[in-house]
Amino acid sequence: METQTRTAVVAGASGLVGGSLLDTLLDSPRYREVLSLGRRPLSRQHPKLVQRTVDFARLAEEPLPPVDDAFCCLGTTIKKAGSQEAFRAVDHDAVLAFARAAKQAGARRFLVVTALGANPRSRVFYNRVKGEVEEALKGLGFESLVILQPSLLLGERAESRPGERAAIVASRVLAPLLRPLGSRPIEARTVARAMLALALDAPQGVRLAPSGELQELGR
Repeated sequence: METQTRTAVVAGASGLVGGSLLDTLLDSPRYREVLSLGRRPLSRQHPKLVQRTVDFARLAEEPLPPVDDAFCCLGTTIKKAGSQEAFRAVDHDAVLAFARAAKQAGARRFLVVTALGANPRSRVFYNRVKGEVEEALKGLGFESLVILQPSLLLGERAESRPGERAAIVASRVLAPLLRPLGSRPIEARTVARAMLALALDAPQGVRLAPSGELQELGR
């Protein structure tokens, strides 16, 4: 069995999917080192974990060490960001800054979490930004680009979002009735497990992984 042969860099490990992904990568025997980039340090400690506090807007000034795989879990909401411009700065600009830095560091595989319904021509601002960043990433020339498009994410967030919490409770009750599988809410840890599986078996070129496929891969 191949063990501890890869290095990874993760952006957004303080978030819902990113936190689950970080745990998954640290537990995986396939990774010998995991670099976490964030605006604030994490409380997590692990022999394989290296942390770096960064300003994503200035990431080009702080070259990353050589890495094999890059995982992007950056994301916010318009409400939390405060404006559409601030939202775009995270979900578009910071994602691309991280991708370029990872490419410069030699990353062969880039995996990114966007959203089900992402479309650069969507009338919905959120979906349009997600679609635009997907298109921009395709032009960076990664050997393998994997785009994960989850549905509504389930899990315990650090910050309280009452409206979203109510939707999550209802979704958990109704999930067995929802068809097709791709429209069901999805646990963050399921997305994280799927992300690892996709990284370990990433094809050349671009691969889209919609929520239904993530449900299956992350079992």
